[in-house]
Amino acid sequence: MKMERAAERGLVLLGCGRMGSAMLEGWIAGGLPPASVWALDPEPSARLERLVGEGLTLNAGLPEAPAAAVIAVKPQMMREALPSLNVLPGDSLFVSVAAGTPIRVYEEAFGPAARIVRAMPNTPAAIGQGITAILGNARAGAADLDFVEGLLRAVGEVVRLDAENQMDAVTAVSGSGPAYVFHLIETMSSAGVAEGLPRELATRLALATVAGAGALALETGQDPSRLRADVTSPGGTTAAALEHLMDPDAGFPPLLKRAVAAAAERGRELAQ
Repeated sequence: MKMERAAERGLVLLGCGRMGSAMLEGWIAGGLPPASVWALDPEPSARLERLVGEGLTLNAGLPEAPAAAVIAVKPQMMREALPSLNVLPGDSLFVSVAAGTPIRVYEEAFGPAARIVRAMPNTPAAIGQGITAILGNARAGAADLDFVEGLLRAVGEVVRLDAENQMDAVTAVSGSGPAYVFHLIETMSSAGVAEGLPRELATRLALATVAGAGALALETGQDPSRLRADVTSPGGTTAAALEHLMDPDAGFPPLLKRAVAAAAERGRELAQ
């Protein structure tokens, strides 16, 4: 149903970098015809140019009343990019997936009648395994949020927030979170090398372990603390490692808490 509305009225996609392209591929895979998409990007990829041959409109005009305009440009490009959408009606639905850009920026750019939905996805969206948090302004109704949720489910899970001040925490946990996991893989691999493993084997072991543990947690739905306990035999090798990782002063919990707090604070700074 969500794709039917988008197919009939069209979608505008402002910015087709990694996240914009991931969403576009998800929409097309979900049945949206390329001819229903108007893309705006100053440096289009070869894939985007190929989609022109399938009907996608690239850097030329906009539909009169699209189902939504999705803004997927980097925050530092926002001031330059947003005016290209000013030709749309004042009560249009705008969806932003840009980090650190609050709803008020879009309300100032498009006027008080604009319906704004702010979203925070993460990079696993590129393979359809992302998670996105969404929040609408006062003008965005339940139908708008349902529509946006349908669009963003093309690239993974969607959750809804109660207040915009939660967005910085979401950014710090799930938006930036993939980088934390990638660094975990790096450090596990390096630790394996230090214990005598070849680098390639250590990296393969670390990568498969992190991916498998995440999949197990999702598949079983069990509390992570329970899953951790199931792996930890008293006096065993895992317990010896966790004694260091779970140290309340120098272990993983205080370190990650500081890291997430730093990311959230930077998000608040960017919003200013």
